[in-house]
Amino acid sequence: MALTALLGPLLEPAFAFRGVSTSWAEVLGFASGALTVWLVVRQHIANWPIGVANVVLLGLVFLSAGLYADAALQIVYVLLGLYGWWQWLYGGAGRSRLSVTRTGPAEWIWLVSAGAAATAALTAVLAVWTDSAVPFWDALTTALSLMATYGQCRKLLESWWLWIAVDVIYIPLYAYKGLYLTGALYVIFLALCVAGLLSWRRDMAAQPVAVAA
Repeated sequence: MALTALLGPLLEPAFAFRGVSTSWAEVLGFASGALTVWLVVRQHIANWPIGVANVVLLGLVFLSAGLYADAALQIVYVLLGLYGWWQWLYGGAGRSRLSVTRTGPAEWIWLVSAGAAATAALTAVLAVWTDSAVPFWDALTTALSLMATYGQCRKLLESWWLWIAVDVIYIPLYAYKGLYLTGALYVIFLALCVAGLLSWRRDMAAQPVAVAA
């Protein structure tokens, strides 16, 4: 009961447009999502606690809309967020702060393999157990998002390319579903991802090169 009383106001309508209500949880979810990406671009550690709050808010939105699979997926993002928070603080050499690096060949192999397996499994589940009109694209964007989040946790430069790929798919996908406002938001995310790629690349180029003794 206490949890319901606490979360209830977040599901109250913040505003309505053409008869469609938007809850405070959705408004705060979008705002915190944009802030999180901007903070990641700047490599600010605050992106992780704000990102965790963001996925909790979106999980609440999905749960209230009956999108139980999407709501459950937010639990994975919370766990990845906590992992990324720890990695950025202590994942570097000697438990120091993590620096931007590139994705190694072995890491690419298992990331792509895991992403392909997840895409195939989710496509089958969505096609059989849901009424999704685009099961493959839903599955692909979910798998790519998880791959990109892992890369972000490890400060891998190529994670931005994965996020860019996700946004490029999401923009027309949301337009196809009639979610034009959300599609417009992902145009902003796309611009932030390009800025993040350029910023992290400059940061990596400025790092001192270790010289073997």
